Amino acid sequence: MDPFSGEGELLNIHNAFFQGQYDKVVEFDTKPLSASNQLPARIFQLRARIAQGDFEDVLAELEGEEEPELAAVRALAKFNTEELETAIEEIEELAKSSGDNATVQVIGGIVLQRAGKTDEALALLSQHQGNLEAVSIIVQIRLAQNRTDLAIKEVTAAKKWAQDSLVVNIAEAWVGLRVGGDKYQQSYYVFEELAQAPSTSSTMSLVGQAISELHLGRLPEAEVALQQALTKDKGDIAALANKIVLTALTGGDTTADIRYVTKAPSNS
Repeated sequence: MDPFSGEGELLNIHNAFFQGQYDKVVEFDTKPLSASNQLPARIFQLRARIAQGDFEDVLAELEGEEEPELAAVRALAKFNTEELETAIEEIEELAKSSGDNATVQVIGGIVLQRAGKTDEALALLSQHQGNLEAVSIIVQIRLAQNRTDLAIKEVTAAKKWAQDSLVVNIAEAWVGLRVGGDKYQQSYYVFEELAQAPSTSSTMSLVGQAISELHLGRLPEAEVALQQALTKDKGDIAALANKIVLTALTGGDTTADIRYVTKAPSNS
């Protein structure tokens, strides 16, 4: 059975991670999971802790670990510290020795893209065998390259074999925000459904809703969503960045927010 399917035992921790509910991921009880799913669950939890800024503790926990999956997570944590160059070197070595490993592909793709090595990131990610997170990262890269056509191609292909996947739905919503027109409303529906349900709401989904509202010209609604996001996490960079956009659109002073955002670290 696919552990990420509707009946799979990793579905809840998987969805919580991709919804940006990192506290829920970290607190997830992994004891009942089968032996084969212990490592994937641990990786989700470690990545959630990294997303929360817990770099040093993750590095301490992973010291001496040799599994490619855990070595990749360790490199991701290092990338967010002063060991950035070491992290890149370690990922490049893992890409050579374990490029067929799904976790190495995904985390390696993230690190290499953030390091400005886009071609290397895409080469690694393109080796995936039905990994939806790899697809979503490729979509993000293509959107960053202003290659919306290639992003659409990735989403369209993935929908043929993962129609109801949360990851694909979110990736399609990102693409919709770039395509525009009636796609803005479709993207809004995806993010709003996640953002307003207590079981799935997170800073990430609220920011997605706010961005959709901004594109639709609904500034008061965007402000409400951003306020909700910042109530959950007052230091969330994506929420603050979009607050700057909203403030600029309404003629307000963005100086303080810009100063804060430009000095703040970016986690992954």
